[in-house]
Amino acid sequence: MKIAFSKPSLPAQGAVVVAVAEGGLLSATAQSLDAETKGSLGRAIAASRFEGKKGQSLTLLAPAGLAASRVLLVGIGKPKDFDAQAAQAFGGNAAAALLCSGETDAAIVVDAFPAQPLSAAEVAAQAAFGARLRSYRFDKYRTKEKKDEKPSLKRLTLLVEPLAEAKSSFARLDKLAEAIDFTRDLVSEPANIIHPESLAAQAETLAELGVEVEILGEKQMRKLGMGALLGVGQGSERESKLVVMRWQGAEDAKAAPVAFVGKGVTFDSGGISIKPAGGMEDMKWDMAGSATVIGTIRALAARKAKVNAVGVVGLVENMPSGTAQRPGDVVTSMSGQTIEVINTDAEGRLVLADALWYTQDRFKPKFMVDLATLTGAIIISLGHEYAGLFSGDDRLADRLAAAGKAVGEPLWRLPLGDAYDKQIKSDIADMKNVGGREGGSITAAQFLKRFTNDVPWAHLDIAGTAWSKKDTATCPKGATAFGVRLLDRLVADHYEDKGSK
Repeated sequence: MKIAFSKPSLPAQGAVVVAVAEGGLLSATAQSLDAETKGSLGRAIAASRFEGKKGQSLTLLAPAGLAASRVLLVGIGKPKDFDAQAAQAFGGNAAAALLCSGETDAAIVVDAFPAQPLSAAEVAAQAAFGARLRSYRFDKYRTKEKKDEKPSLKRLTLLVEPLAEAKSSFARLDKLAEAIDFTRDLVSEPANIIHPESLAAQAETLAELGVEVEILGEKQMRKLGMGALLGVGQGSERESKLVVMRWQGAEDAKAAPVAFVGKGVTFDSGGISIKPAGGMEDMKWDMAGSATVIGTIRALAARKAKVNAVGVVGLVENMPSGTAQRPGDVVTSMSGQTIEVINTDAEGRLVLADALWYTQDRFKPKFMVDLATLTGAIIISLGHEYAGLFSGDDRLADRLAAAGKAVGEPLWRLPLGDAYDKQIKSDIADMKNVGGREGGSITAAQFLKRFTNDVPWAHLDIAGTAWSKKDTATCPKGATAFGVRLLDRLVADHYEDKGSK
């Protein structure tokens, strides 16, 4: 679907989308359309349950007196609460209603309501961004599809004044949307397509944007002593990889970078501690943390962010075989610390252990944020609404939480502490990789903390938010790319050179 912008002028054909505030308050254009149709909009609202609340929509087909084939009323809630996220939802809900409607062209008329906090230009840009995100589809493997299931909408035009300001605001958001789509594609691919080698190759495409990409194979990692990461992948025929992505955008090339680290288990069978068959197909997206890191670096490079940033992703496939790691094995991490492997299905933390240590040791970053679909326990704790946030650094934690709130990717901070750390004490090694059922997400974070070497660090457990089983206003069910917007906002708000946009 193509996004366009034009000055306000109702189209001679296609669908027209207008906003309605809570209580049935029509926008200026909606009022004009109501008059031209002799009160049809008002009568339709009165005869329905449509009240202008967020997420509501109402369609009028072939309205008398108008050239448009349909008028779509989309609720925005209270005008005073119509912020960037609400504007994105407005655009996303409009796109969702029109994508398979049979319409090929549609126009969203952007009006400003009294007490609305955003300008019309910013509403248009955010609505276009929301529509762009909601129109995402992963359909490359579908060979047969009913006509009414195929998207018909080819062009969505935002009618707004001032036009130049709206286009400028959307340009940056469009680059972010491209990175989000790229991330969603990676997470959506099946494990026979995305595996350590092919995912590393996808990361390598970032070189086209000026990113320095380095790929370490097993021989190099073995020399570095990455026994924790290599142990996870030793049961697979696929070679494990460590990918390093560097974006040098700061004026000072030697300035310490910000660092993002991702878990990339391209398929997680559980290894010898094999998972139940039911739902195992979902484990193709156990690499979502790594995809988010790749997508974030792509977003920063695409908009020429004035920051030095490094992304490190550990890519492995966790499979059972005659060479697979066994429960009870002891491995030595790059840090020199030894780990007793109690459960081979607690593998993500082993991958991150070496990736985190490597990152802090080589790059001496300002901070590290790791992202991982790490524990099912976080879903029990927080459901699918929030990602878990763990950190011993209050400033970094606060900044992450604020960025998440601003972009609609919320985080909930959970505790760390010595009592939890004691749960991963091993009888024969420095630690064990699980600490029992109690506080499972917390003990996993405690495990990771042992490999940060006191660098400011935060861990985001995205197991409940990386994949959605239902449509939302700005994301169809499937891969969400949770974290790309959040980390891009974190960098933009706090870590770019002054004067950058």
